Amino acid sequence: MKLNKLALGFTVLFPIIFGCLYGNSDVLLVDFGIGYMSFWFVALIVIFMGFCAVFGSLLHYMLPIKRASEGVVVVNETEEEQTQNISSDSNNGSTVFKKHRISESTTTETNNTVILDDSNNHSTSTILAEIPIMALGDSNQTDIDEDLHSRQLAVYGRETMRRLFASNILVSGMQGLGAEIAKNLILAGVKSVTLHDEGTVEWWDLSSNFIFSEKDVGKNRALASVQKLQELNNAVVISTLTTKLTKQQLSDFQAVVFTDISLDKAIEFNDYCHNHQPPISFIKAEVRGLFGSVFCDFGPEFTVFDVDGEEPHTGIIASISNDNPALISCVDDERLEFQDGDLVVFSEVHGMTELNDGKPRRIKNARPYSFTLDEDTTNYGAYVKGGIVTQVKQPKVLNFKPLREAIKDPGDFLLSDFSKFDRPPLLHLAFQALDKFVSELGRFPVAGSEEDAQKLISVATNINDSLGDGKVEDVNPKLLRHFAFGARAVLNPMAAMFGGVVGQEVVKACSGKFHPLFQFFYFDSVESLPTEPLDSIEFKPMNSRYDAQISVFGAKLQKKLEDAKVFIVGSGALGCEFLKNLALMGVSCGDQGKLTITDDDVIEKSNLSRQFLFRDWNIGQAKSTVAASAGASINPQLNIEALQNRVGPETENVFDDNFWENLTVVINALDNVNARLYVDQRCLYFQKPLLESGTLGAKCNTQMVIPHLTENYGASRDPPEKQAPMCTVHSFPHNIDHCLTWARSEFEGLLEKTPAEVNAYLSNPAEYTTSMTNAGDAQARDNLERVLECLDRENCETFQDCITWARLKFEDYFSNRVKQLIYTFPEDAATSTGAPFWSAPKRFPHPLQFSAADLSHLHFVMAASILRAETFGIAVPDWAKNPQMLAEAVDKVIVPEFQPKKDAKIVTDEKATTLSTASVDDAAVISDLIMKLEQCRKNLPPEFRMKPVQFEKDDDTNYHMDMIAGLANMRARNYSIPEVDKLKAKFIAGRIIPAIATSTAMATGLVCLELYKVLNGGRKVEDYRNTFANLALPLFSMAEPVPPKVMKHRDMSWTVWDRWILKDNPTLRDLINWLKQKGLNAYSISCGSCLLFNSMFPRHRERMDKKVVDLAREVAKVELPPYRCHLDVVVACEDDEDNDIDIPLVSIYFR
Repeated sequence: MKLNKLALGFTVLFPIIFGCLYGNSDVLLVDFGIGYMSFWFVALIVIFMGFCAVFGSLLHYMLPIKRASEGVVVVNETEEEQTQNISSDSNNGSTVFKKHRISESTTTETNNTVILDDSNNHSTSTILAEIPIMALGDSNQTDIDEDLHSRQLAVYGRETMRRLFASNILVSGMQGLGAEIAKNLILAGVKSVTLHDEGTVEWWDLSSNFIFSEKDVGKNRALASVQKLQELNNAVVISTLTTKLTKQQLSDFQAVVFTDISLDKAIEFNDYCHNHQPPISFIKAEVRGLFGSVFCDFGPEFTVFDVDGEEPHTGIIASISNDNPALISCVDDERLEFQDGDLVVFSEVHGMTELNDGKPRRIKNARPYSFTLDEDTTNYGAYVKGGIVTQVKQPKVLNFKPLREAIKDPGDFLLSDFSKFDRPPLLHLAFQALDKFVSELGRFPVAGSEEDAQKLISVATNINDSLGDGKVEDVNPKLLRHFAFGARAVLNPMAAMFGGVVGQEVVKACSGKFHPLFQFFYFDSVESLPTEPLDSIEFKPMNSRYDAQISVFGAKLQKKLEDAKVFIVGSGALGCEFLKNLALMGVSCGDQGKLTITDDDVIEKSNLSRQFLFRDWNIGQAKSTVAASAGASINPQLNIEALQNRVGPETENVFDDNFWENLTVVINALDNVNARLYVDQRCLYFQKPLLESGTLGAKCNTQMVIPHLTENYGASRDPPEKQAPMCTVHSFPHNIDHCLTWARSEFEGLLEKTPAEVNAYLSNPAEYTTSMTNAGDAQARDNLERVLECLDRENCETFQDCITWARLKFEDYFSNRVKQLIYTFPEDAATSTGAPFWSAPKRFPHPLQFSAADLSHLHFVMAASILRAETFGIAVPDWAKNPQMLAEAVDKVIVPEFQPKKDAKIVTDEKATTLSTASVDDAAVISDLIMKLEQCRKNLPPEFRMKPVQFEKDDDTNYHMDMIAGLANMRARNYSIPEVDKLKAKFIAGRIIPAIATSTAMATGLVCLELYKVLNGGRKVEDYRNTFANLALPLFSMAEPVPPKVMKHRDMSWTVWDRWILKDNPTLRDLINWLKQKGLNAYSISCGSCLLFNSMFPRHRERMDKKVVDLAREVAKVELPPYRCHLDVVVACEDDEDNDIDIPLVSIYFR
């Protein structure tokens, strides 16, 4: 269709232009009987029409690709028509943000709506018929853009994503919380988001809403939000409602979210949603200062298809007893994660085949490596071998109560902080009291007004007294006073946190993925308030964008925020959220403030579904630069510097001592542990607060690292991930992860490492061969063999050579190696103890027979040959991607007969770290290989070099994942392991970290609540909170940070945070005497890995009068750049009783 449009344009244009240039105009005039001017008028019109057709078709290719028709068609309009429609729709309180969409037929029938595309009137579309829609989005949708949504797909899966793509959402109330919820839903890729707000933008809103600027003050909030929200995802239809909502309008949506609604109106709307068929998921959320609430009602019977989002647990069976009940034991390869009452299914069981019927069975007495089956297996066949047991995940039905009932009988509250276990009932009361206060007075309590605070307390007390047995014992007037003072304000960190929580609840409502919040959640961060009493004048508005924040914290803390010097390390998903939060909070926006952000990465398409400051036109640009520019557009007062440096030892000339010493706080936004540990050590060294956070799918955690109050990030570490033994990966895989690990290793070996070795040899043959000769080991021998094989036997000069190489690789990997393995270890082979060799978890393999009729075989050959051609710089012909022509080329390959070797050595030791085996004649073999290489090199052009291929998972056109998925799946087929599609292969082989916008937003909101405490200062460890949350369950666990370990000596004490400083460029004697005065006898002093002094070496006493810095230069060969004014030494000490004392690092200042 697209090419037809392009052809039509040229068809119209070409004869007209040709006739004008070469035709006889007089003949034309006579033949058509028209005047000269009329002819040119007609000609111009036709030329213009042709131009429009060409331009329109070209425009299709220039515009970002959108999802195909999804139930709403918004047609192209001229700017004037758009203005007219927005104007007219505004009168009805409704606008639709127009987007370019291409329809391939005049009539489009979607799942929900039949729409007529009127070709004669491009400014209208007519809905012919409404078809009822499911409460959950109908999943029959268009293909998913896997490049864009890959990280989100790793969390949700395709089915959930398709349901999201079919979901229409209403967000009512476009203050800070509404904006955050809308942002997260648009990034997730729902079908449509309708923004509702009857109010106008105020200065007050600029504290929490990243969408609004000062130019928007006075505009309708919903209308002012559309353009910037649309930029987040062009595939989502965004529309607005600016007049009073009616209940009937709610029937257009799968889920409705209200962020600014009275309790009475909420009950009215919720009743309608609860009783609607199908039910409409209803969410009411509020953020009031440092307090927030969420209420969810997804209908009388809501089915959760996947309560936690985790993969079903599995186990490899070792034995099954013929008992009642039956005992099942599993191999001790991995602990079982089953729980009593779980349902499981069995497969691949040999002997006791009755269990292979696919029937779910309930288990009990679950242990780490065994469980019992609630079934009598006495008369079943005897277990022989094999078997996989897999958990069956059961749907769960939830019966939500409507708000009318739940407000009186809330049931169990979802707790977030167990130190506040009595807080939710009090906040349940407080929010009801606030609603009554506003309904009676028509306004919120005034910040700092004791009169309004007392009024609210009185209202709360009266409501409480009417509750009878359900009343709260202590209404806590002090807490309610804080609640009243901040009730009007929507703070950005609270909006970010609750935006994540509520956004995730909407996803659950639309998809049935993850367990919904049931039904009330209350949260407060009252610890973030200043510790010192504040005068009421502190809360007075200053007619600034920070007035809402000032009404909660006062002007003094606002000044501290503005003057802070902050370092954000990383500007990915976390970094973008942090930058937005800090800009809205006014951090580093004063004359003394400065925010430095650094990231050495560039923007990729897969970033756009979470890293919301980036747009598709930013792809390829530096993340930190684009993020800094976006942050400055949110708040023009932000003083920000963007760097593209990785933070590490190699950039200490950039991030030098002076840089670290001048910082107020460091915020990590990193995605790897090593970088986190380095920044942690820098913060520890310079005694700077570090705010740490991370996400993994729906999970997130935050950790506060506060000088002298908490332990540092590196003080406790997760255990290392269990790695499969090398022999398992290479010869005895038993799951798809093993196959993909092997495939990734083979890909890198064949296409990156070996070509790189070839180039290293060809660039400097003498040096390369000398180094191999000197090494003289099995690794050197393997390297030389690979280089020789690549340049000699497997050298490719034509694309047919590449096909031959790929076909023979298939034979080698999936046939010959398996034949050799089962020749060496037949199916009845036994170990040295007499046990069957092929017992669980080993799986007996079967060789594959290549068939060009099997498209998976052919696709592997195609991907491998194309990548092989790339390494040799060989052009890929067009026919290479034609299955029939490729099959013909493959049939030309002569595949030699394979004969297994009797003396083949196959590594079976699980502790082995290499597959190479050393030999006594390695040196002779290496010498022979070098001679053959020299002969081979003479036959190559002098300038010949290979092109190593570096693995890139996020480019679906480069055939990298095609080859890796092909390698893994063919190997899985060898071992009867279930295969995976390319997307799942990408997740595992590409080591993709699952990520979604909601958990990222929540984590950064929580961190910024802690930032208030850090910048205000004067806090105790119990004032801070570390958090672990899992939005899928949902689970929130907040706790005080762990204090650092304290060491003592005499009247001194210190922690890991302390660093002893000795100035004035001391000598070694000065240092030892300085420690002696503290009752410490230094017996060893080292710098780096070199020993500067040890009391056991008499010659070291000659160094006593030398400067420590000179010794470091002479002995340790330390290079001290001009920006460095000190060096650090590690001193081992004893007390007078010869007990070792661990003392802090000692810094010697020599400048």
